[in-house]
Order: sequence, then structure tokens, then C-alpha cells
Amino acid sequence: MIALVRRVAAVCVLGTALTACATVQPPQQRPRPAPSASPAMPSPSPPPPTLAPGPSGLTPVFRNGPRTSGDKTVALTFDADMTAGQGPRAAAGERFDHPRLIAALRALRVPATVFMTGRWAEEYPDQARSIGRDPLFEVANHSYSHYAFTDDCYGLPTVPAERMRADVERAYAVFREVGVADPMPYFRFPGGCYDRAALEQLTRTGVTAVQWDVVGGDAFATDARAVARQVLEGVRPGSVVVLHCTRSAAPTTERAVRTIVPELRRRGYRFVKVSELIRTASGRG
Repeated sequence: MIALVRRVAAVCVLGTALTACATVQPPQQRPRPAPSASPAMPSPSPPPPTLAPGPSGLTPVFRNGPRTSGDKTVALTFDADMTAGQGPRAAAGERFDHPRLIAALRALRVPATVFMTGRWAEEYPDQARSIGRDPLFEVANHSYSHYAFTDDCYGLPTVPAERMRADVERAYAVFREVGVADPMPYFRFPGGCYDRAALEQLTRTGVTAVQWDVVGGDAFATDARAVARQVLEGVRPGSVVVLHCTRSAAPTTERAVRTIVPELRRRGYRFVKVSELIRTASGRG
């Protein structure tokens, strides 16, 4: 230590023409934090709200939130449909996405739930990831294949009963692969078609099936005003509105939304995601 002090003093003498030499303390070790001073871990986020299983443990089905006039909420939902067999049509130029609709929802600051098929997410991974990571939206499951879970469902091919659970789980696997953040434990049956057997097959997935009480009527529609009128006439507090996020099959949806949103806000409605309606309905609000 004496040698160290002498060396420092010599440096100070030589450097007086440039700067004053401050008092030099012997080097010290930095104090170590006590064991109890370790950084606190962030609290885990609460799980998304779901409904309790139905009779006999069946997959629960949600159609609308509470009809509370004092809290006029409405959930706009959009089905991003693409079936497993439509790859050649997409390769030929048909567009099953709808970027202008998503841009409109963002510009209008409308929270929404997008029910996405796994095949759609495979075809448009960048868009799926962007929607899934935007806090304005939540992504829910619309099956992988968009094949029906019952017979005679709008002409859709049918998923065999023994493959229903796998079809749902495959969609979630695709969401993880493309980077969709935290997809919700909600499932919408393709075409809205289901029966007791389908509900039984999905019990082990833990999903809540989400239907609707307002049909937007935008599928293959050509008149945006008619779509908007149908939605506006049907909405009540707690409504779930079904629309589509598929440009080729629902080309008028974006224009309809630009009419629906300001009018419902004028009527005092507040837009929410499906998760908020389910949270309120399950008593977790």
C-alpha cells in the first residue's frame, strides 16, 4: 500500500501544471447485495378468462355478454378464413387476407378479436404475427383447416370426429411457429356449425367456443351499406358481431366498418375484445 501511495503522489506532482490532484483512496471492493436483495421477478399475467365447462363437462359455448344498458359494450369479431385446400387458389392470386380492413381498425382504434385459421396464418405469416402482437387485437382459433365439425355445413368438407381435437391443436402450433403472441383459448367452429359430439371432442383442448348474436352478412356481399345496416339494427349491449377478414370473399367489410364504428360510438357503445365480454360474463370483471 505504501508503494501505491508513492506512485500516486509522483503522478500528482508531475500533473500539477495540468490539473489539481484529488485525494486518492485505496481501491475498495464494491459491496455485494444481501441475499434478500435479489431483483424481484415480475408477476405472471393472469390467464385469459374462459367459461366453466357445460353440462357433463362439455366445451362451453359463449354467444354474447351481459345485456347491461349501463355498460354498452360490443365485440367486433373477424373470421380470417382459408381452408386447407385453397392453397392453389392463393398461388393463382386470390387474396384471402384483408390488410385495408386491419388498417381501418387501427386507424379507428377499434379493439377486435380475429378468429384465424392455421392455414391462413401459414399463408400470411407476417400479417398473422403483426395482428397477434398488436395490443389492439387478440387472435383466437378458427381451426387449422376450416373444414366443418358437423355434416351439411355450407358445403364445407368435414373433419372426422377423431381428428377434431388435432385440427384445433394444429392451428395453435402454426400460431406459435409464425410468432403470434399469446393466442386466446377461444375457438369458433367453421361455419358456426357444431353439435354435442363436436363439443365432446374439444373438451380436452380447454377452449371456450365462441359464437355470435349478430350476423354481419358481409360474406360475398357487394353492398357495404346493407352490411352496415344489418349490424346496426342487430347490436344490443354485450353483442358479438361476426364479420370476415377475407378480401376475396368479403370485399365490402372495410367500408361497412367505417360506417358501423362511428355510428355505434355515437349511440354510446364501447368496443371491446371477446375476452372482456367473457371476463364480465364469468364474474371476473
